Amino acid sequence: MFNFIKKMKSDKPETPQQQAERDSAVDKVLLGYEVGTVSIATMVMGLERDGNQLTLDLRLPADSDPEVIQQELGQLLHPHGIKAIHMNVRLPAPIKGGESSLPKQIPKTTNVMDKQQKPPANNDSSHNAEPPITKAAPTQASLTAHPRIRHIIVVASGKGGVGKSTTTVNIALALQKLGNRVGVLDADIYGPSMPTMLGVANVKPELENEQFVPIDARGIAMLSIGSLLDGDNTPVAWRGPKATGALMQLYNQTNWPQLDYLVIDMPPGTGDIQLTLAQRIPVTGAVIVTTPQHIALLDAQKGIEMFNKTHIPVLGVVENMALHTCSNCGHTEAIFGTGGGEFIAEQYHVPLLGQLPLASGIRAQVDKGEPSVLADDEFAPYYISIAKNIEANIDKFARPVDDKRIF
Repeated sequence: MFNFIKKMKSDKPETPQQQAERDSAVDKVLLGYEVGTVSIATMVMGLERDGNQLTLDLRLPADSDPEVIQQELGQLLHPHGIKAIHMNVRLPAPIKGGESSLPKQIPKTTNVMDKQQKPPANNDSSHNAEPPITKAAPTQASLTAHPRIRHIIVVASGKGGVGKSTTTVNIALALQKLGNRVGVLDADIYGPSMPTMLGVANVKPELENEQFVPIDARGIAMLSIGSLLDGDNTPVAWRGPKATGALMQLYNQTNWPQLDYLVIDMPPGTGDIQLTLAQRIPVTGAVIVTTPQHIALLDAQKGIEMFNKTHIPVLGVVENMALHTCSNCGHTEAIFGTGGGEFIAEQYHVPLLGQLPLASGIRAQVDKGEPSVLADDEFAPYYISIAKNIEANIDKFARPVDDKRIF
């Protein structure tokens, strides 16, 4: 996991570049360490680094020795700042009539979960099958609401290129214009754009008591991985566990003020970051952004299905790039098709929150850090209408807040 804050009060926090270099060194060790003839990196189901401690969830071969692996990895990783390794190990079920190769004694720093089960009596083909995972993943119902945030809204799309981030920033500004206290969390780890869109591309967040202080962007409390990188051209080339770890740090290790809405700009797709958010962040509801194009609608449906399966209410659909009006002749044309947003809204019985035009003015405003709602241009009323539609129905999805909770 990528750790932005070094948990040692006597030292200054590491820069993102220094931490990335240390994490890269750990990755190289894992890639180079082999169990038999196979890299242990292929056996890692989960990885988390907390300061100088590393926790690994591993699925090891039956003939491996977790104690030896833990000791050898400890020696290899010690030069890179890792002082303790914790291992949660899963081994395949033993062959029928045989014994497990699990060692009798495991060091205290290694936690072994050997959840074996006997194979079915009359099914010889299943004696090598791996046991099922018995621990259920966290659900939205089990998550506690943030004590200072009334509603968390995620803005998502099944695919890129549909104007999700532009829609996100304008919806956030529209909710603010309606009198709400609003924050924005840029969870698009691989393509962060909120700092540029809100005109704070060169502003770095401050640290206070080992927590980030959100950047004040046009009166909105904003935090993005883009605010922590050295430049606009710095790539974020991280594996899933590191990216999801960064998301959770941005959410958990930020001193968010009292907010009516925290709007989260999600990356496109339905991958690790979306699933981590669904399991660990208490979301009030999701807004799906799509274009009328058939391909975009197919991917938007996948996004809705994912939220349905993770029990996150879909607040509605925003159809972007619905119509284009020629600035020269005034001719209006549905470049990406018609009726797509209405169709998907009817199919899933959710509101069509609004339809947005395909206009160069919307693009130009976010490029210069003054989105349409902030500029109060001709397109601002579209976003104000969407924000009003969100407010009209969101209270029925609100979570009870535990005011006694202390972070």
